[in-house]
Amino acid sequence: MPVAEIIAIGTELLLGEIQDTNTSYLARQLRQIGVDIYRATLVGDNEYRISELIKEAGQRADIILTTGGLGPTVDDPTRQAVALAVGSPLEFRPELWEQIVDRFTRFNRQPTENNRKQAFIPAGALAIENPVGTAPAFLVDVGQYVVISLPGVPREMEAIFEVSILPYLKKRFELKGLIKIRVLHLAGVGESIVDELIGDTERYTNPTVGLLAKSGQIDVRIAAKADSLDEADRRILEVETLLRERLGDHIFGADEETLESVILETLKRKNWKLVVVECSQDDILASRLKTAGFLEERILIQTSTCTPEQLKETIASLQNTSKSEVILGFNVEIGKERHKLHVSLVMPDGLKEITRYYGGPPAMATAWASVTALDCLRRNLQVNNALGSQKS
Repeated sequence: MPVAEIIAIGTELLLGEIQDTNTSYLARQLRQIGVDIYRATLVGDNEYRISELIKEAGQRADIILTTGGLGPTVDDPTRQAVALAVGSPLEFRPELWEQIVDRFTRFNRQPTENNRKQAFIPAGALAIENPVGTAPAFLVDVGQYVVISLPGVPREMEAIFEVSILPYLKKRFELKGLIKIRVLHLAGVGESIVDELIGDTERYTNPTVGLLAKSGQIDVRIAAKADSLDEADRRILEVETLLRERLGDHIFGADEETLESVILETLKRKNWKLVVVECSQDDILASRLKTAGFLEERILIQTSTCTPEQLKETIASLQNTSKSEVILGFNVEIGKERHKLHVSLVMPDGLKEITRYYGGPPAMATAWASVTALDCLRRNLQVNNALGSQKS
């Protein structure tokens, strides 16, 4: 399979003024057609540095994709940089200028003289029309690798890539394979423990297995390369079966599933109502539940700033007055070095008090707490399901 590198161009990216979303888009698109990506780079609007990056990438990759720097201003140096890297002078393409003029005319505007700059591309390059903007794209095939330069505006870049670049790459590199991703979501367990349980699988070459740690959650990614979707599914299933055996109920879902959605489906099956008492200033848990689709008839959310003692009093009162089958209350205490989470959980089989500690950044404490509290609820719902099955 061919290897690609992505170079995102723009000083504004390095200054943090805008976020680079083009690289993630291109990575996903290339993954779907079986192209490996081992490196992606951000570089400012400097002709020499861009040129050097392209030449370096050409020693490692078959496909080099650049985004940005194709505008009409002085600080749009991609054309000159590519020309310098491949050793071809820039040449004026009248047909590109006609396309640019035509697009301006459609919007009752006149192109300025500096827009002519966009009609220059390296000699021998293949010009690619921009169907939604004024900056044409181009590609240069130098034999051992190909350089493809796309606009930085996401909607323009995406339109050109999907209409023109994807078909070209499939034909040029005779692409028939694909890479499929399956992501397992875990909660209530640390990254080091997960690594200890499945560390040997992280050395697999196909499928590959990788970990991504978040606040209170671990994602395990399975990536399979194959010539067909059926083959990829088969490879993934073999590894996923092994991972599920080792990780057990630490896994709460896969791919698009969330803790909230899993809990919601369980409550729906039982026709149970949930009351949540959230003692935090940012109402993060309430927001997560509402976003997941919890409706008022199924969940009642009470939010306030309170102490653990006041939380217990509120929970006790709700036990007597609420008609809900499940009550979830949690309180977060933000400390200097360690943060404390207290969870009160009322289930049909009684009250459970749970305490957890977090040593991460204070800004992430409430996000961790919300995941941890939901995971406590999820695990207890599973236990209740198991008890109900045994009784039946």
